[in-house]
Amino acid sequence: MNHQLLAATLVAVAALPLFPSIASAQGGSASGSGRSSQGLATIRTANRQATAEPRGSAFVNGAAVHAFSEGTIYRVYTAPERVTDIVLQPGETLVAVASGDTARWVIGDTTSGTGADRRAHVLVKPFAVGLNTNLVITTDRRTYHVALSSTSGPAMAALSWSYPQDELLAIRRAREAAEAAAPVAAGLEVERLNFGYEISGDRPPWRPLRAFDDGQQTFIEFAPSLGVGEAPPLFLVGEKGEAQLVNYRLRGRYYVVDRLFDVAELRLGAKRQHVVRISRMAAARGRRSS
Repeated sequence: MNHQLLAATLVAVAALPLFPSIASAQGGSASGSGRSSQGLATIRTANRQATAEPRGSAFVNGAAVHAFSEGTIYRVYTAPERVTDIVLQPGETLVAVASGDTARWVIGDTTSGTGADRRAHVLVKPFAVGLNTNLVITTDRRTYHVALSSTSGPAMAALSWSYPQDELLAIRRAREAAEAAAPVAAGLEVERLNFGYEISGDRPPWRPLRAFDDGQQTFIEFAPSLGVGEAPPLFLVGEKGEAQLVNYRLRGRYYVVDRLFDVAELRLGAKRQHVVRISRMAAARGRRSS
């Protein structure tokens, strides 16, 4: 009797439909394979388009020099019994080197130079011809992606990079430093400068340090951090309290106004406006006495 009950139960279970997940997996195997093939083809195309091959114009003597670009894969051709030198930027600190094949490649690192000219070198050498792998080199500044291929020869002696973005940044910093070091105006005579200005009102981060004039122009000095944030516009305040914008120019960390004024205000903000007032003290005393 128990055997008959067990047999009937097994027949009933066999008649039940498959679970949806199993059925969809069985029915969707073909479409899944198609999606995988398409994804792999996309990866192959992306890698091929992102790979920078060594070209004649890129060589400086025996070293290939590429302009560094984030995400680019740099091809390096090597040969057995030859060491290829991958040279990093001066001052750049090597953090780690990872390779897809550490069994058939010799990979090491060393340094050259001292101080600001110190450079890290990653040295690679294959054991045999026909090997292909990749390197990921991480530093304190960037990540390099390198594709290694070994041939019967010749091998690349060295690979290094130029850094256009860093060069532009260095030019910009040098220009900003020159502007900061330059005098606020030519021909200023210290004995003619009038520092009799009072600064009052709110105390935002951009509050000026002082104001002075030379009898023709007014200079408003700010902290060096002015260039980091938004600069406040300058308004002249009339005798009846009306405010009007005035023309001025930014020279380093100074506002230069090509006229004298009695009262001016720096205003910045919409919902919570900060107002800093700059008053020429001689004019302020004259107004109070009248």
